[in-house]
Amino acid sequence: MPEPQYDDGGAIAPTGAGGAMDLATSEGETLERTPGGPQGTGPAAKPRSLWSDAWRDLRRNPVFIVSGLIIVFLVIISIWPSLIASGNPLACDLAKAQEGSQPGHPFGFDGQGCDVYTRVVYGARTSVTVGVCATLGVALLGSVLGGVAGYFGGASDSVLSRLTDVFFAIPVVLGGLVLLSVVTSNTVWPVIGFMVLLGWPQISRIARGAVITAKQNDYVQAARALGASHPRLLLRHIAPNAVAPVIVVATIALGTYIALEATLSYLGVGLRPPTVSWGIQISAASPYIRNAPHMLLWPAGALAVTVLAFIMLGDAVRDALDPKLR
Repeated sequence: MPEPQYDDGGAIAPTGAGGAMDLATSEGETLERTPGGPQGTGPAAKPRSLWSDAWRDLRRNPVFIVSGLIIVFLVIISIWPSLIASGNPLACDLAKAQEGSQPGHPFGFDGQGCDVYTRVVYGARTSVTVGVCATLGVALLGSVLGGVAGYFGGASDSVLSRLTDVFFAIPVVLGGLVLLSVVTSNTVWPVIGFMVLLGWPQISRIARGAVITAKQNDYVQAARALGASHPRLLLRHIAPNAVAPVIVVATIALGTYIALEATLSYLGVGLRPPTVSWGIQISAASPYIRNAPHMLLWPAGALAVTVLAFIMLGDAVRDALDPKLR
């Protein structure tokens, strides 16, 4: 049988059975060459990590883009509310109580004659502050306790697990009614402290499971065999590979804490006047829902959009960080 002829482009490749296989020039180059140069002579492409893959997926996810834009807008108006609201949220005129939309006052007035639009804008600062600070506190405390329990195991794991069960048994709203009813401060810190106190068990269990899974990997065992200390193992080898589920749960929980603050303020045990909060506005507007529904709809709508944005963001981050969903 005559030997196959090979042209300069390498379009024909011999097979093990003595035959020939046609390959397009571009396909042959794809199989043999790396991005650095021809015929595999260039440097190999840099391997992608979980975080780079997740960021690439997030940039292509419309849910992440929409929720991210909403959250960025909320953060901006929380820091600089005067950018879109020039009025004073505490300036009220009883002569305009419960009046509807007017020029310069698109959301109308509440029962005290305060501009609803201005109070809704300024209420974003309180809600975002409570949500972000509570989430950071819960994530930090829960991650530390869960990580310690999952890494060391034994008696520490048993004690912390039973302590977690005790806090899980406390109803959040009922606990807020009991604990915050004795607080006289008008600041956000008692509410944030209460959320951290009762919110860490969920993060703790997530972190414990992630650390138990990560510490069994070969690279952790190799680092331990080389004499790495416990802090180095936790901070350099285990934590970076166990933090993803904590980030996902914390992102979703942020919206939950914003809703919880509004619930406690509505019940009268959370934030109190003169603090401007969506929960306080909803509580004050509920008796007038028939005569002046605008007093309730605008702060309730802002609360719903904010909570939905953080939940959507958490779902997008979860899909991007979970390799099983790829």
